[in-house]
Amino acid sequence: MVKAIVTGAAGRMGGRIINNIQNVEGIELSGALERKGHIVLGKDAGMFSGIGFIGVTISSELELIIDSADVVIDFTTAESSLENLKVVSDAGKAIVIGSTRFSKAQTDEVRNYAKKVPCVFSANMSVGVNVMLKVLRDTAGILGDEYDAEIVEAHHRLKRDAPSGTALMLGRAVAEGFGRDLDEVGVYERHGLIGVRTKKEIGIQTLRGGDIVGDHTVIFAGPGERLEFIHRAHTMDNFAVGAVKAGLYDMQDVLGLK
Repeated sequence: MVKAIVTGAAGRMGGRIINNIQNVEGIELSGALERKGHIVLGKDAGMFSGIGFIGVTISSELELIIDSADVVIDFTTAESSLENLKVVSDAGKAIVIGSTRFSKAQTDEVRNYAKKVPCVFSANMSVGVNVMLKVLRDTAGILGDEYDAEIVEAHHRLKRDAPSGTALMLGRAVAEGFGRDLDEVGVYERHGLIGVRTKKEIGIQTLRGGDIVGDHTVIFAGPGERLEFIHRAHTMDNFAVGAVKAGLYDMQDVLGLK
């Protein structure tokens, strides 16, 4: 039986992960973590995931509970994930990281730790999104520069970052297929008299509203036609299930898509 600690236990994603752990054979919740000063500290983790009392108290110190687990499942922030990864590495445990907005330096730091301990590191653990990444990479490579690429993402009104980590993953897959660097050609805002669209740019535009779980549309617009690839998440459980089942490295490796 794999024993897991879930960070961000009182958050939207943490709650869904805890809920799904209860329904997956071979894994059980051994600990739950929230940031220092959070109102839920000392309370039962099951009370915030819709499953009732489960006998696991929410803590703020990963060091104090790490020995109870085989793996830490972390969907928080890049900074928090790195702090938790250091604790996991010192303890010789495994970790699943689904946080987003990592800088290149932070990503390199994660990959260095991943040489020492088992680590799944992906901004989106949905099976559909990861299949889409491969399709987009291959499609961009086939279509080439005659087709313009645009990405539109929509999420609920409470989402704080933009564009989404998934949109950036999709953008990087498209850029890689075209043989470009998204950091150099990504365009995230258009307003006013902007001039003619450049040949190399890849647009990523953001919508926020209501309770949209996550919609991503990738458009390849070419001479006389366009292709559209759409992924719509109907529930956050898509990501929670992937996180619970994740193995080593990232979801592209887990699904055999590389």
